[in-house]
Amino acid sequence: MEKREQLYEGKAKKVYATDDSQMVIVSYKDDATAFNGQKKGTIAGKGVVNNRVSNFLMQMLTESGVPTHYIRELNDRETLVKKVEIIPLEVIIRNISAGSFAKRYGVDEGIVFAQPTIEFSYKNDDLGDPLINEYHAIALNLAGPNEIARITDMAFHINEVLKAYFATINVELVDFKLEFGRVMGDYIVLADEISPDTCRLWDAITHEKLDKDRFRRDMGGEVEAYNEIMYRIFGEKC
Repeated sequence: MEKREQLYEGKAKKVYATDDSQMVIVSYKDDATAFNGQKKGTIAGKGVVNNRVSNFLMQMLTESGVPTHYIRELNDRETLVKKVEIIPLEVIIRNISAGSFAKRYGVDEGIVFAQPTIEFSYKNDDLGDPLINEYHAIALNLAGPNEIARITDMAFHINEVLKAYFATINVELVDFKLEFGRVMGDYIVLADEISPDTCRLWDAITHEKLDKDRFRRDMGGEVEAYNEIMYRIFGEKC
């Protein structure tokens, strides 16, 4: 697979064209951002951790029946994926109160919900990724009713698979963000990444934060936290 010109650079990744118009290469960076890019920094080795962890989880989800954009890992920082048309929705699944949910509704962090919740945000940095509901998404022509239903079903299924896996490595899946895309015009697949950048992950016993919240909140220990997730999954650190 030939790597060609850079197509896009985001906050955490670069995307490159290949000699196949239906495939692109995603390259993970060590850059860290928070609060819609207002806070910036670097977490050494983050790109390696996120690439490998996301690929591992994508393969697991594929085996459980979830269609994804993943094709194969090329090296520690680069992965070959299907070229998708990203649906401009961020889908957030929450199992435990934390972050903006706790702040928005004035509740303590750490409340385990009787059942998972789902939120949609309009993926638009200029607007601050505002919360919307499914009717807003349809009105804005971001996705159709059948697509919203499909995405919702997929998101809850993904949550059950990931929760069960993380429990085996003594990690609580507090909440996480998903993005979806269309392949060949209308087939919906899971895209983007699933990593300590996009998930809140707490140690199941101590509730120590093992994710990007350490960067957001100036807690320190970001490198150690990302490496701890790497170690629990692969038995090695980067």
